[in-house]
Amino acid sequence: MHGIIIHPLVSVLKSNDERSELTTQLLFGETVRITEVLEKWVFVENLIDNYLGWVDRKNLRPISKPIQNDNYNKIIVPVSACKIVDSSEIIYLPAGSILQNYENGKFVNFDIEYQINPEHVQCCNTVRYEKITSVAKQFLNAPYLWGGKNILGIDCSGLVQVVFSLCGIELPRDAGEQLEKGMVIDSINDTAAGDLVYFDNDEGSVIHVGIMLNNKQIIHASGWVKIEDIDNYGIISSQTGEYSHRICKIKRLIYNV
Repeated sequence: MHGIIIHPLVSVLKSNDERSELTTQLLFGETVRITEVLEKWVFVENLIDNYLGWVDRKNLRPISKPIQNDNYNKIIVPVSACKIVDSSEIIYLPAGSILQNYENGKFVNFDIEYQINPEHVQCCNTVRYEKITSVAKQFLNAPYLWGGKNILGIDCSGLVQVVFSLCGIELPRDAGEQLEKGMVIDSINDTAAGDLVYFDNDEGSVIHVGIMLNNKQIIHASGWVKIEDIDNYGIISSQTGEYSHRICKIKRLIYNV
């Protein structure tokens, strides 16, 4: 059994309880595999990143088969917030939302036809990778939210996942899994825009990730999405002038830089 997300932003929880921890969010148009069904809740797997969790079943609609959203035909919302309209309502969508059956400023979702500004739509395979930094800057000053994936609240790996999705690269949800992708870069001095930098704690666990803007600055979500200086040791806090995060590895996923 599968389902499609029918609201702009849906919480995925650790357990089937409204008071449970938020682990991630699902965006409008994303599709999931449903593996368990309760009276109010369903346990789902995101078909893009395989992330698991509990969702209020009112927030999705069952579909007979999964929708293929590969980057050769996926139509996606590239701006931080845009609106779609039908005859009776306006819905605001976060960046990364997927529009099924889109054509010429319109798309159909379960027999309801919506309109959207064509300038707020793109096909993932048309995005130039060097736009990664400008896409990331759309999220500047967004507050940090554990499990968040949108302009009103986002965490460090959520920022990376959404930004790279908008640039045609699908990544896992968590920083530790994102770390497995790409080519190792040895020094911060050799980095280019779009490289990912990972940071660990004293136990050696990956706890943070950010996107390089150049070889001296990084954009990341820590308290809020911000740009800070970085050197070969780590991030230098713009507030205290001290190191806030220690580098453990640098990876490159964008090779035409």
